[in-house]
Amino acid sequence: MIILDVPQLSEEWFAARTGIPSASHFDKIVTSTGAPSKQSEKYLYQLAAERLTGIKEQGYTSDAMKRGMELEAEARDLFEMTHDVTVKQVGLCYQDEGKLFSCSPDGLMEDSGIEIKCPLSHTHVGYLFNGGLPTEYIQQVQGSMLVTGFSSWFFMSYFPGLPTLIINVKRDAIFCAKLQAALALFCKELDAVTEKIRELN
Repeated sequence: MIILDVPQLSEEWFAARTGIPSASHFDKIVTSTGAPSKQSEKYLYQLAAERLTGIKEQGYTSDAMKRGMELEAEARDLFEMTHDVTVKQVGLCYQDEGKLFSCSPDGLMEDSGIEIKCPLSHTHVGYLFNGGLPTEYIQQVQGSMLVTGFSSWFFMSYFPGLPTLIINVKRDAIFCAKLQAALALFCKELDAVTEKIRELN
């Protein structure tokens, strides 16, 4: 694992993420079962454009998302206190020196990482009721383990005044193998598309 130690959401962080797949978008490459995602072509073209222009496409940030980001530090402090650990904040992690894809964990520990979500109350209650890792985060959490090489990852959902959901997710070797293969193919196609468009100039 290669760690880029820059603040998340900084100019350096956005620049490092430009044009490469990141774990938060692995759901656009594979589904939660490891099958090819129908969103992969659109994501492929988006990353090719980023590589050619050097401009990172920014997604929409709602008020709820901003609130979630503000609560993240509070949730991280709570996790550290309840688990008696120190959570290190990092900018970006790559699987190896090739830096073909990445993840931006909400924190790293000695042998694990953490993904923190601070959703709206009804969403959080749904997570509590179901009790497991929400399906929509399987690719991100398993992808983060694939990138970092860790065998476990914490998922935390936090809403002030309600019980906190903390799950220790184990690495799914079969899913990670499918994701690794899909990423290799996706990155190869990304190189080819980028080069083909570059030749049009």
